[in-house]
This record gives sequence, C-alpha cells and structure tokens, in this order.
Amino acid sequence: MRIDILSLFPKIAEAALAESIVGRARQRGLVEIRSHNIRDWAQDKHRTTDDTPYGGGQGMVMKCEPIFEAIEALRTPETRVIFMSPAGTPLRQSTAQRLAHQCRHMILLCGHYEGIDQRVIDQLVDEEISIGDYVLTNGVIAAVVVVDAVVRLLPDVLGDAASAVDDSFATGLLEFPQYTRPVEFKGSRVPEILLGGNHALIAKWRREQALEKTRRTRPDLLSDAPPAH
Repeated sequence: MRIDILSLFPKIAEAALAESIVGRARQRGLVEIRSHNIRDWAQDKHRTTDDTPYGGGQGMVMKCEPIFEAIEALRTPETRVIFMSPAGTPLRQSTAQRLAHQCRHMILLCGHYEGIDQRVIDQLVDEEISIGDYVLTNGVIAAVVVVDAVVRLLPDVLGDAASAVDDSFATGLLEFPQYTRPVEFKGSRVPEILLGGNHALIAKWRREQALEKTRRTRPDLLSDAPPAH
C-alpha cells in the first residue's frame, strides 16, 4: 500500500509514523508513506494556501489551487482521496478493514483553519472520515490515526496476524481482559480459568467477559455482535 498525506504540517505525521509498528512496517517495505506540504504546490511567492471566506465569517479557508495541483500530481488510477473532516463518516474498525483490504493507494487530505474550499470536496474527494465528534487544530492528527488503524491490518505488519482478530471492535465486541505474569499481584490474582489450559472454557469465559464489558460501557455495539460459536 502507498499512502500520501497532504497537510500544512507534514512533520507531525512524519514524527508519529516513524515509530513502533508503523515505523517498522515502513522499514520492511510493507507500506510506503509520504507526507507532503501543501505549500509546495502554491504558485505565488508567499506560498499562500488560504484566504478569507466569501460571505464573511471568522478565520481562513484553504484555497482550491494548491490542493488541486497536489492531488493531480500524486493521483494514480488506484487512488482513493480521503478528506479528514469532523463532518465525515465516523471511523470504525470496519472502515480500517475495508481500506486495508481494498485500497492500494490513499491520499489523506488534511484541513486547517476553517476548512477547505467546497469545490475540492465536490470534485476530488472520494470520502470524508471523522475520528470523533470533536474538532482538532488540524487534520493531520486525525490522518495519523487513520494510517495507524489501517496499516496494522496489512499482511505481515503484525508479528501474529491473529493479534488483530481479538481486538476491540474486530468481533463487534470490546476486547476481553488480558493478564500476564505474575499470577498474583497486590492481592489480585489471575482468574483460575486462564491457568487451567482448557481452551474451550477459556474461549467461553473470554466471550462472556467481552459481552459484559461491552454491555457495561458500549451497549450500542451489542446489536451488531455476531452470535457465539
């Protein structure tokens, strides 16, 4: 997969995506990620990327010209242009799975100020994604979240492919509790069922725990949870 991030603050993306699992995936050639400054496509000597909004109002709006130039320079026949926007469709695990499995090239467009000229959205953007019902200082922070969620699902990125199977939301439920050594710590002991080696009982216990946690904190997810096997 190839991912191009378009923003006014490319160093934010580069710093975050050079570490941990995504950083190692890049080093191994499993994904190509490039972060670009939209100002590089501005045509005037001041590298202007924003202007005051027509109709009045607060703040500045990002201009059409440099964004069009940038996307047209980077686009391929396989490209999907995604605009990071609080008005977009909420990011779900299913969204990350779809992009990981179906998309060969993503351009993540990141806004700033009061947003971008609507003509960019109308003519160039394939979908808008939001990472939550709140507003960030700029869209590149949200883009990093999307990249991380997608890249970890690519083949061979995780050390054990099964790691993503039991993640929260992957099965429609929140993840069950996890424990490791020591068996007892500050008066709290690992549940005995996890120490017995009966994998059928452990699987049953884990699903019950996942259901209980989901029922307690995210009951809205229960209607989409698959039945137990």
